[in-house]
Amino acid sequence: MRGLLEKIFIISLSLIGFTVQSAEEEKKIGPIKIVIESNDLMKFDKSSINVEKGKAYEITLKNVGKLPKVAMGHNLIILKPGINALTFGQALITKYGATVQNEWNPVKGSMLILKQTKMLGPGEQETLKIKFDKSGAYHYLCSFPGHFGQMRGIINVK
Repeated sequence: MRGLLEKIFIISLSLIGFTVQSAEEEKKIGPIKIVIESNDLMKFDKSSINVEKGKAYEITLKNVGKLPKVAMGHNLIILKPGINALTFGQALITKYGATVQNEWNPVKGSMLILKQTKMLGPGEQETLKIKFDKSGAYHYLCSFPGHFGQMRGIINVK
């Protein structure tokens, strides 16, 4: 009887638009893919992304701009929960050691960073494999000088 009730419940959910997946089915599907594009106007095409805690994601940054990396490179830095992108961005050079020699990598701020890509030139892309273990707001930004003012967003983990 219990098995029949579970099947009826799952069928009812699917009829109203819900999907039910087992952990095994989720592994077969693979990680959920998210693409963020960056451009020569110093913008990400997404400023807010909603994800679920515990699921596997592949977040790809694509630089769709045309200007050379030395003039308009872009990266994606996902900060740990509770770290504000504007506050972090204001300290990239002075406190976190981002320099032209290390392609604006905030090497002294690594304890505040969850994941990051390298600096990308035009037509380049890089994918981060990530699983969010905690709910909350994860800010992200580009560390090229001056970009963080516009090139930032939030990943909302539920």
